[in-house]
Amino acid sequence: MLKMMTFFQGLSGHQPVQGTLDFPRSPQKLPSTSEAESETSMSVASSEDLVPPLEAGTALYREEEKTVKKKKEKKKKSKGLANVFCVFTKGKKKKGQLSSAEPEGTARSRQGLDGPPPTVEELKAALERGQLEAALPLLALERELAAAAAAGGASEEELVRRQSKVEALYDLLRDQVLGVLRRPLEVAPERLRQALAVVSEQESEDRQAAAAAAAAAGPGTSGLAVTRPRRWLQLWRRGVAEAAEERMGQRPTAGPEVPENVFLHLGRTMKEDLEAVVERLKPLFPAEFGVVAAYAESYHQHFAAHLAAVAQFELCERDTYMLLVWVQNLYPNDIINSPKLAGELQGVGLGSLLPPRQIRLLEATFLSNEAANVRELMDRALDLEAQHWAEDVPPQRLDGHCHSELAIDIIQIISQAQAKAESITLDLGSQIKQVLLVELPAFLRSYQRAFSEFLERGKQLRNYRANVIANINNCLSFRMSMEQKWQVPQDTLSLLLGPLGELKSHGFDTLLQNLREDLKPLFKRFTHTRWAAPMETLEKIITTVDVRLPEFSELQDCFREELVEAVHLHLVKEYIIQLSKRRLVLKTAEQQQQLAGHILANADTIQHFCTQHGSPATWLQPALPTLAEIIRLQDPSAIKIEVATYATCYPDFSKGHLSAILAIKGNLSNSEAKSIRSILDVSTGAQEPSRSLFSLIKVG
Repeated sequence: MLKMMTFFQGLSGHQPVQGTLDFPRSPQKLPSTSEAESETSMSVASSEDLVPPLEAGTALYREEEKTVKKKKEKKKKSKGLANVFCVFTKGKKKKGQLSSAEPEGTARSRQGLDGPPPTVEELKAALERGQLEAALPLLALERELAAAAAAGGASEEELVRRQSKVEALYDLLRDQVLGVLRRPLEVAPERLRQALAVVSEQESEDRQAAAAAAAAAGPGTSGLAVTRPRRWLQLWRRGVAEAAEERMGQRPTAGPEVPENVFLHLGRTMKEDLEAVVERLKPLFPAEFGVVAAYAESYHQHFAAHLAAVAQFELCERDTYMLLVWVQNLYPNDIINSPKLAGELQGVGLGSLLPPRQIRLLEATFLSNEAANVRELMDRALDLEAQHWAEDVPPQRLDGHCHSELAIDIIQIISQAQAKAESITLDLGSQIKQVLLVELPAFLRSYQRAFSEFLERGKQLRNYRANVIANINNCLSFRMSMEQKWQVPQDTLSLLLGPLGELKSHGFDTLLQNLREDLKPLFKRFTHTRWAAPMETLEKIITTVDVRLPEFSELQDCFREELVEAVHLHLVKEYIIQLSKRRLVLKTAEQQQQLAGHILANADTIQHFCTQHGSPATWLQPALPTLAEIIRLQDPSAIKIEVATYATCYPDFSKGHLSAILAIKGNLSNSEAKSIRSILDVSTGAQEPSRSLFSLIKVG
């Protein structure tokens, strides 16, 4: 991380230099033309970064100054540079001459004036004062030189001397023009148009020179060095790139120099500067400049280079996330496709800030980081919850139910990881969902194991039962989240809910343990009294259950119904166990019919009581009445029909269970009992039971 901090300090430590494109953050007064000329002149005097002036030209300037000094003393000042440019306006305009972009004042100064062509010294003085109007006579001077060289009347030495002067003047003009274009928002619009017109004219002259050279199909003009193309438009674009680098390389104004703040600075600078280009420069620049594309490409290249350099470091989780957010979301959506820039940048084709392969590597790192982070947060939440159990901290009460924050915490951790990935791209959100579907079941298994340990060790705690209920209630929040928000396939849902089902079942067993202990001796009375008074015994059983049921009122309604169903199942199961004890043998049909009547009455009481208290176990309704019918019937064939029907309802009803019931019928021969049992050898096509009843009953 220290290397990363050093890196950012190095990148953002540039000091603003003269000649940058400065986009003011608040409206500023534009400098006057004279002020801009003075500032530009100062800038040009020290600017040698693009094309250095010719040494020969500089020497000739000094020689020419001495020669002309005496002549200038004799002339009147009123006949100075005021008449310099008028000579080129006499008669018909020459080909390639500036027209539409000429300042109005310059045009007026040419009308009706006559005078000699400007001297080299006069052009030099005009350019040093920042008068871009000197570009037109300088171009005429260049053409005149080319014509003289083509005519062949001048010596090679003379041509070289004259060309060096022309090129020295072009160096001055170039620096003046590019100086204006480096600060396009700080000069008057009219002066900016002058500079743009000069560049356009030079580009046009470059094309004409190239066409002439191609037509000649030979070397250039005899005795002159090749100076075209000058490529001033290309130099302007290079200046744009330098301005973008300096703007983007400035130190962030607020906060430490961490990647997050640096990315924000880069993005904000690029967006605000490009919006200024669109609103203030595009209306002034000719289309051939492609001003929006030029600035956008330069800013994009710097932004991309900066992020590529950052990506080479070993990034922390936060920096990896921020890098992906900027590359995949903020840059394309909030900058490139922002309302003010979308239409302008649509055809520029800037592309992504990072190559696809590097993005995939960063996404893989992000997913790995998030999986580890989610795992750690969920484990920490479970440890805190287990600590509360061990310290006998009572659970919260919410709407009359015992409540635990664990499920909410886990769901929030999962949801935040999902949202974090989706804040980068929706596709990454889909990818992390698969990762979370691995982490969540692993957590639920850990949760189930921790809860089982608590059930074993915390029985003596005061808030033991309340915490058990609270954790059972947690299952509802988990289940609803998975079913409604995640919309996972059914097989995946079953895998996820498996540990929760075990947790709930183990919790129910714990809550019902005392009730089962209370009911155990009561059920034994059936066999101890040889079913002499079954109604009285059952009434005591129902009363005991009725007293215990309020203990489960703090369960969520759906779980309370499931628990009452479990009580319902326990009552039916224990009743069948007592019938299967083989301690009761009735040899007459009347005795068997009497017992069947008691069983029917008891079955109706159990069904009514449990249904009244919310049991949804309608599947248990035929369990006892059908056994009563088997005991009542005397015809073996009729008994077979009942047994076959019964086996369809309860596929776990075995021959052992049937034998225990048939043992009550003391008047049934062995052969008849064997024949009845054989009906269970016939497959009914029933599947494995979804609910267990007889598999819970052991028979000898």
